[in-house]
Amino acid sequence: MKVLAITLWVLLFFILTNTKFVVCVGICRESEQRALESLKKEVDDPSDLLSSWVVGKDCCEWEGVVCNNLTRHVIELHIISDWEESSYVRINSLEWLPSLLSLEHLEMRYVDLSNATNWLQVINMLPSLVDLSLSNCELNHIQPLLHHNFSSLETLDLYGNNFNSPVPNWVFNLASLVSLNLSYSNFTGPFPDGPVNLTSLTSFQASYNSFNCLLPRWLFDLSNLEYIDLSSSGLEGAIPSKSENITKLKNLDLSHNMLSGKLPNLIGKLKKLEYLDLSDNLFDGEVSELFNAKNGSYKLEILNLGENDLSEEIPDCWMNWPNLTVLILRDNNLIGGIPRSMKVLSNLRSLDFRRNRLNGPFPSSLGNCTKLHKIDLAENEFVGKLPSWLGLRFPTLIVLSLRSNKFNGELPQELCHLKDLQILDLANNAFVGVIPRCIGNFSAMVKGKKELEDLELNYSLYLGVLRESAMVMTKGNMYQYDTILALFTSMDMSSNYFSGDIPISLTRLEGLRSFNFSKNNLTGGIPNGIGDMKALESVDLSENQLYGQIPQSFSSLFTLSYLNLSDNNLSGMIPLSTQLQSFDPTSFQGNKLCGLPLLVNCSSGGKTPNHEYEEDENDKDEVDWFYISMAIGFALSFWGVCGSLLFKRSWRHAYFRFLDRSWEMLLAKAPIC
Repeated sequence: MKVLAITLWVLLFFILTNTKFVVCVGICRESEQRALESLKKEVDDPSDLLSSWVVGKDCCEWEGVVCNNLTRHVIELHIISDWEESSYVRINSLEWLPSLLSLEHLEMRYVDLSNATNWLQVINMLPSLVDLSLSNCELNHIQPLLHHNFSSLETLDLYGNNFNSPVPNWVFNLASLVSLNLSYSNFTGPFPDGPVNLTSLTSFQASYNSFNCLLPRWLFDLSNLEYIDLSSSGLEGAIPSKSENITKLKNLDLSHNMLSGKLPNLIGKLKKLEYLDLSDNLFDGEVSELFNAKNGSYKLEILNLGENDLSEEIPDCWMNWPNLTVLILRDNNLIGGIPRSMKVLSNLRSLDFRRNRLNGPFPSSLGNCTKLHKIDLAENEFVGKLPSWLGLRFPTLIVLSLRSNKFNGELPQELCHLKDLQILDLANNAFVGVIPRCIGNFSAMVKGKKELEDLELNYSLYLGVLRESAMVMTKGNMYQYDTILALFTSMDMSSNYFSGDIPISLTRLEGLRSFNFSKNNLTGGIPNGIGDMKALESVDLSENQLYGQIPQSFSSLFTLSYLNLSDNNLSGMIPLSTQLQSFDPTSFQGNKLCGLPLLVNCSSGGKTPNHEYEEDENDKDEVDWFYISMAIGFALSFWGVCGSLLFKRSWRHAYFRFLDRSWEMLLAKAPIC
């Protein structure tokens, strides 16, 4: 009996395992196989992206095709071209697509669908579609639909196309839609006034379009929204002051629009908000409007209110924002000092208050913000000396910009402890004394790149990354660096009252790309070792009292593209090199220099040559030397021959015997008359 039972169990196990095996290795449905094979035959595939699509082979094994394990229906189709390729996969028609009736996920990225004019009607025939992604597919039109078949659609991604038309109304009536991305697609026209049926929507991205309309109020009534990005979309109007529904919002980006009015205290009530960017708009009034709510945004990490018209003082209530990592209030009309409550922002990594009217001494409240990577207080009205703790409290500081304030006094030696400093801008203040001899200790300027991980220059967002940036004066202009900030190094101490010579330790900064010590009272010579700074692209030492010659090592700076040594007491010849002779003469004017590119000839005692007669005089010199050399050559040749015959008897007898024989031979050959 036991043997029979065991036999039955083994038989049952064999049947079950083999049945499962048969199900797992079942082939692709015939109609769907034919549909995909027809696509393979018609597609223009210069990069051979569909090389695994071998006709006759089970389509479920093709790359980018996913089948249901039980039914063997195609449920996912992914065709993604390499965006770095010069030509994308081109599909001229989607007529084969309705054969994939069970398709749930359709993803085509960087696929040229410009000739598939009926793409929307064809896709509308897929009843089970859950995710539709057609980003960067060169679509140029989107048709209105009287009846859509997208009742199951959760993701719609049309990023990076060129529709040049309003968003059709059916898009705003997809009740199951969770994520909608319309960014960079050149949509125009206003949003619908409402009502809309987007009750499930959690993410709405429509940045970099040309809506040119009022900010839709219904947007703030969608109770499930967590992410809004409508930056750079031509929006006007004000943010609603009241809304009881949008309590789940984590990310709000309305930057680079024309929104106006006061900052609504509605935003201060969003407890889950982590990222807020309202920069580059027309908001006015006080920043304190944002903080009037009793329950502050305790989770906020990134706050950008820059480039507006905000005024009055910065409110002293930052204890409610302990998680803040990035704070940007630049380009406003803020006054007063830095609030003491900012000392609680121990997680702060980036502080940008550039171009306001803030005043007072260097803020002591920043002394506790020891994780700072960037401090930008440029173009304000701060006064006083820099505290010595500035160089000791910020071990990972990368950017320090204090230009165009009223700071004074000598620079503290402790400043040289900022090992990771890449951008140092102290220009246009009232600093005095000598430039610290320890400036060669800036390790990041020696190596030319950050020792920290590059990721520390970025800040993670809900759906992306915010890159750190810095404004840098180099090559005579102001530039903003972000993507290559980790690779750039600069030092600007121009327009102060520094005296003494240029520290020799400067030449140790072999990774420094730009330095500007112009408009000071520096004396002495330019360090000879400047040629060791192989990464230099910009040098400005103008309007000082430097003397001596330009170091010959300048000629080895092959990356140098900007140079200004004007208005000093430099003398001598400008070194010869491809770079130096290519600069404008104004780069050397106001000195006692000679040689190209100046018109001062070094052999004329510093006088400018008269070019009207220069060519004739040169020609005359060449003729005189020709005749002199010819006369000397004749004299040497004549006396070389005659002198040897005169003083050497054997040579003289041999020479005359040679002449006699030659004369006799000549007479013998002459005809007798």
